[in-house]
Amino acid sequence: MIDVIVAGGGPTGLMLAAELRLHGVHAVVLDKEAEPTRQSRAQGLHARSVEVMDQRGLLERFLALGKQFRVGGFFAGLGTSWPEELDTAHSYVLHIPQEVTERLLTEHALELGAELRRSCELVGLSQDADGVTVGLADGTQLRSRYLVGCDGGRSTVRKLLGVGFPGEPSTVETLLGVMEMTASPETLAAVTAEVRKTQLRFGAMPLADGTFRVVVPAEGVAEDRTAAPTLDEFKQQLRAFGGTDFGVHSPRWLSRFGNATRLAERYRVGRVLLAGDAAHIHPPTGGQGLNLGVQDAFNLGWKLAAAVNGWAPEGLLDSYHDERHPVAAAVLDNTRAQMELMSPAPGAQAVRRLLAELVEFEEVNRYLIEKITAIGVRYDLGDGHQLLGRRMRDIELKQGHLYGLMHAGRGLLLDRTGRLSVRGWADRVDHVVDESGQLDVPAVLLRPDGHVAWVGDDQQDLLDHLPRWFGTATA
Repeated sequence: MIDVIVAGGGPTGLMLAAELRLHGVHAVVLDKEAEPTRQSRAQGLHARSVEVMDQRGLLERFLALGKQFRVGGFFAGLGTSWPEELDTAHSYVLHIPQEVTERLLTEHALELGAELRRSCELVGLSQDADGVTVGLADGTQLRSRYLVGCDGGRSTVRKLLGVGFPGEPSTVETLLGVMEMTASPETLAAVTAEVRKTQLRFGAMPLADGTFRVVVPAEGVAEDRTAAPTLDEFKQQLRAFGGTDFGVHSPRWLSRFGNATRLAERYRVGRVLLAGDAAHIHPPTGGQGLNLGVQDAFNLGWKLAAAVNGWAPEGLLDSYHDERHPVAAAVLDNTRAQMELMSPAPGAQAVRRLLAELVEFEEVNRYLIEKITAIGVRYDLGDGHQLLGRRMRDIELKQGHLYGLMHAGRGLLLDRTGRLSVRGWADRVDHVVDESGQLDVPAVLLRPDGHVAWVGDDQQDLLDHLPRWFGTATA
């Protein structure tokens, strides 16, 4: 029997499979496509996702193929500067196409021993007390202990589970594609600058291979959202808004997206769970979608591995929904707000002008960017120190940097006192004694996802908290 089947080989599914393999879990990724996608709808990693890659020893690979930016405008195009003093050691956005991110995560998952089976479409599922039976399009079946649907906004897994997906349908639609064009850079810049005074869903960004990433409002909402737009549709809409089609030709890929926002009612039904776009969809404003999915996987991976390996304390797997569902709800809200602020309607433009003034205040700018980048996420782990529930930023230690000690995906007790012990949990939690001046509390207990589960200096208090996240002590 397979331990975990992951339906969907995008960034969420690949990240999850890698996290499971860190704990020795047999993970099989099923993807219905024969080849990796060549579409790069997402264009970068925000600070929290960069931290995730650093914490698993992947950051150098990503930095080598990406470009760092510290510019304003990530919240609805507002703000002229990147905020100072974000609570992260990686205060930047890493521009890296989704195609490259998927390739790097595929390499990582396969290096760790995950299986990736392409041309393998899930069409049915049933579950019982011992596992999940998955039916495939070729008539065969697979059996696993758990199944995770990472199969996108039209998730087959979610539909087969009968999980509600409430929200709002698309009321506007945007065309997105990569193509060549004959217009001069001067014409492109001049027309784009004029149109974007009132319509922010318009523009063309040059790419490294001489093509352009073109975005333009669609004429309406397509009846068949799965059908790709035509090049003629792009030309028509470019002329409608800009008075020219820029001579676009030779498209590499063409797609459309809407402003629908939906959130799954539940992230878990028995032995089946949902993550990424299968659990939530929203407009791409702020570039949060891929990042939200990767962070879902980072939260779920160690918890699901604990369940498979038999040491998960009661409620640990359910804490995935409890922690990530509110985060997705907040992202849906901020994308709704951004879409309103990008509307050309007079009322929306009046609100936009007011917020443009407010975002020049450093505190407002920082607050909004913390939303976009997920730096502001704090899980509700109860009352206590202000660090409790937050992700610990990377800090320098005498033994190296903090994230460098967490590549294996284990818990970590970072101890300045030298008096504490994780005896009984040493198979799940590392103990590092270090006098780092960058840590201003006696000790912190970090979960495998880097969130602070305990702060203090009392051994008995620590022993009271370890079982909540790491189960029963071993002899």
